Formats: sequence, C-alpha cells, structure tokens
Amino acid sequence: MIPKLAAFVVAAFALAGVVPEATAQGWPNRMTITVVVPLAPGDGGDMTARAMSEVLASDLEAPVVVVNKPGAGGALGVHSVISAHKDGYVVLFTQNSPLTIRRVLDPATANYDPLKDLVPLAITTRSPSVLVVRKDAPFRSFQEMVAYARRNPGRVRIGNAGPGSAGDLSVQVINSVAGTDLDSIPYKGAAPAVNDVIGGQVEGVILALGAVSAQIRSGTLRAIAISSEFPELPEVPTLTRLGYRQDLLGVWFAWMLPAGVPDNVVQELTAALHRATRNGEVASRLQPFGLVQDWEPASRVEAEITREYDMIVQVTSRLKKP
Repeated sequence: MIPKLAAFVVAAFALAGVVPEATAQGWPNRMTITVVVPLAPGDGGDMTARAMSEVLASDLEAPVVVVNKPGAGGALGVHSVISAHKDGYVVLFTQNSPLTIRRVLDPATANYDPLKDLVPLAITTRSPSVLVVRKDAPFRSFQEMVAYARRNPGRVRIGNAGPGSAGDLSVQVINSVAGTDLDSIPYKGAAPAVNDVIGGQVEGVILALGAVSAQIRSGTLRAIAISSEFPELPEVPTLTRLGYRQDLLGVWFAWMLPAGVPDNVVQELTAALHRATRNGEVASRLQPFGLVQDWEPASRVEAEITREYDMIVQVTSRLKKP
C-alpha cells in the first residue's frame, strides 16, 4: 500500500505541475533541458548559449535546447524562467541588462529581484564595451577626447545601441568621472550606430566589442577606451587604468535557475558549466566576436549584480537632478 501511495503522490504532483525534490535525484535523466536566452537569435549572447549548450548536452548526456525570448529589455525571458517548474529543466542564460539596468530604468516591467527569485550559478562570458571613434576624429586618445569635449561642450556625440543600454549609461559615466558634456545618441541597435559613426554623423560609439571588432581590425574605427582588459587589444586602456574612479559598463553573461530548484541540481549544473567554460573549442569560437570565457562563481554573480545595480542607481539619480 505504501509504495503505491508514494507513486500516486508523485504522479499527482507531476500532474499539478509541481516536482518534488526527490524526483530531481536523477537529474537530468536524459530529459530535455531548455536554456532561455532573452535575446534575439544571432546576438553574441545567443551564440554563446548555443556553443556552450552543445558541450553541456554531451557532458550531461541529455538534450539541451536554446529558446530565444527577447522583449521588454530582457525582462520577458527572465519572468518566464522565474515562473518555470523548479526542477532544473529550465535554465536562464542572460546578459546583465535585465538583472541590473532594466530594474532601474523600468521597474514596473522588471519587477523581480534576481537574488531572491533566481539562483545564480556563474558568470561564464564577458563582452567588453568599447569606445571607438572615426579615424579622422579630432582626437586620437581618450585623454585628447576629454580635452576636446571640455573645450567644445555638447559637440562630441557618442552613439550607442539604445536608451538604457550599457553604452548609453557609459556616456553618463564618462561625463561624471571626466567632467565632460558628451551627448548620448541612442540608436535602435548596434548596426545603425556603426553606420553613423563611419559616416560622420556622430564622433564615436560605445558598443559591445563584437559589434565593432571588424572595423577596429580594418582600421576604419579606432578604439580609445574599453570596459575591461581584452587580450587582442592590450593597448586600449580602461578608464581606471587612466586614473578615473570608474570604468565603462561592460556586458557579462550569467547562468541562473529559478529559486527553489533542488541543491543537487544546482551543484551538478554548476560543475557542468565550469567544464564547458574551460572548453578551449568554445573559447576559440567566441573570441573573434569579442566574447571572452571568464568563469566567476555564484558569489561573484551576486556581488556583480549588487555593485552594478547600485552604480546605475547613482548614475541615473545624477541625471534627474536639475
């Protein structure tokens, strides 16, 4: 009677959409794992998720499927994972924007707390933001740009991928730490911003490195500042290397699970992600696009979310002051 009753209870839970922790002991048990990416197909984050998912599928001996859920600045995809079953078969791979920027700029939509509603696993990938200028710009370095901008208030226009993007906020960071009056020009994506800086409609752009790496290599655009050190551009400084108190906002990507997933699933998936991050083939596939594999554990994800969120609150509060 007892074994039959136990089986009935498990079945009842399954029909109700609730998976008890005991059923996660065999995870992933060859069941399909869905990786939700709150970005459009073809984005750098999407490419990373797919490259790493191939390795995860082989490692875990289970199908891993990437599902793109863009919308609301990434909040749509995050919400879908928060409301998913707590069984470890729905995983979030997201850039930092929905976890920090969107919560400040659009709290009505991004009305979640990633440190309570989600379980951080690791940061595995970074894509530095880079400030590039026209090859014929009237300045050749970041220091020269600052000096020029101070002499010519409001005449240096810096494009970015859209309102509230890392590039948009990075313009405000520069204005704050360098005492400049750069004009932030938001575009609907990276491509039109790149076209306009090449065409001379703006003096520079701040975008994820992958969006301008080809133009940097060809010499069409010149990189004068970067959010974090990048092996292929050792001569391009960060702002802190130049003596400023804060760097540009970069783009980083983290893996997360819905809060409530059993601990054994968290541990097994974290270990598999660590192995996938150390996979040399994945790293070599991503580096040409300005994407760097960079393992940081759950504690660093939490610290990064807190630090970046607080910094964005400070930057945006300064913008609201008359």
